[in-house]
Amino acid sequence: QVQLVESGGGLVQPGGSLRLSCAASGSMFRLNAMGWYRQAPGKEREVVAVITSGGSTHYGDSVKGRFTIWRDNAKNTVYLQMNSLKPEDTAVYYCKDETKDYWGQGTQVTVSS
Repeated sequence: QVQLVESGGGLVQPGGSLRLSCAASGSMFRLNAMGWYRQAPGKEREVVAVITSGGSTHYGDSVKGRFTIWRDNAKNTVYLQMNSLKPEDTAVYYCKDETKDYWGQGTQVTVSS
């Protein structure tokens, strides 16, 4: 079973940046599509970004141009660089193995002055 461990969340001021990491166990990481999702209080979980095994990316409309997803298959890790953060980006961010349908435990991101 794949285990996903997120890190890098925290408190940041509006306009600031954070980088999230998701370390995955298992030898098949490079073959799996990976995604980042988020869920704010009282809202449904939404897709933030997805990257395929071939490196193609897809972003949610609210983060296009501000967030970047990429992967390092040698480290079994997928990253999410978040720039120009806004208070509405505040949420718990989850990593997902899209191919195996496994979720990480989530990491809190709070954007506030």
